[in-house]
Amino acid sequence: MATVNWTKDNIPSQQGKTILITGATSGIGLEAAKVLSEKGAKIILPVRNLEKGKRAEQEIKQRCKSADVTLMKLDISDLDSVRLFADEFLKKYSKLDLLLNNAGIMWTPQKEITKQGQELQFATNHLGHFLLTGLLMPLLKATPNSRVISQSSVLHKKGQGQNFEPTIYFDDLNFSKGYDTKKAYAQSKLANLLFTYELDRRFKAADIHSIATASHPGYTATNLQKDAGFMMKVMNVLLAQKVNMGSLPILRAATEPSLKGAEFFGPTKMSEMKGFPELVRSSDTSYDSNLAKKLWEVSEKLTNHKYEF
Repeated sequence: MATVNWTKDNIPSQQGKTILITGATSGIGLEAAKVLSEKGAKIILPVRNLEKGKRAEQEIKQRCKSADVTLMKLDISDLDSVRLFADEFLKKYSKLDLLLNNAGIMWTPQKEITKQGQELQFATNHLGHFLLTGLLMPLLKATPNSRVISQSSVLHKKGQGQNFEPTIYFDDLNFSKGYDTKKAYAQSKLANLLFTYELDRRFKAADIHSIATASHPGYTATNLQKDAGFMMKVMNVLLAQKVNMGSLPILRAATEPSLKGAEFFGPTKMSEMKGFPELVRSSDTSYDSNLAKKLWEVSEKLTNHKYEF
């Protein structure tokens, strides 16, 4: 694991693999789709906006003429859309090697509630992916050495100007007593890690030959910060790393051979904001298995889906 300056050149051939990447019309997801296409994978892009999806597909094919890309319709924040997508996916495909749960939103300017009544950041970043993974479980189980990779954030733990310790606010998941967009985002990104580690534990308990891993991109300039204000736009120019660097942690979590599960990759320079991807440790809270079990049970209720291993 002690690879110095890990880059996309370290990725082995992905020929013959079927890979699903959420949030791939721009930013890190799009870059990951380009790289994995270059490595020979079949890429499925679930997109909310088909026009944006077509532009992303063109970009991928400009970089890799032989790219095998399929667009499918999905709004990850809408659980009905997730169900329709999963039904269609299960009819079309017989295997799923990599599921990259990458789509996300950050710091919405005001509180938004989804069709199913959930706060938008929690619904998009956690619940939609929780349901998607559960519905695609038959294919993950049927595909030897499949992986589920979740994109978290360094903001899942205290730091970067936060004056609170992120947790899961079970008594008020929707922030009905007063909305704090940064707390809501941190909650959703902590949920990504609790889910990853619990999913990996459950894979192992059921003797399924699949693993769950996670990553965070450090501070990368993407559309994710579009609602974060003028200062963030200035910081993006001055401090943030480019997307080709920011995509490396999720690519390493997805493709590094011989991972055992529950690994977390991110940059290590400047308080984990920049640099090449290495194994990093997430917050103590994220490794709390009791908290993870509680979140799992609550997530099953909120999505009305019970996992089958």
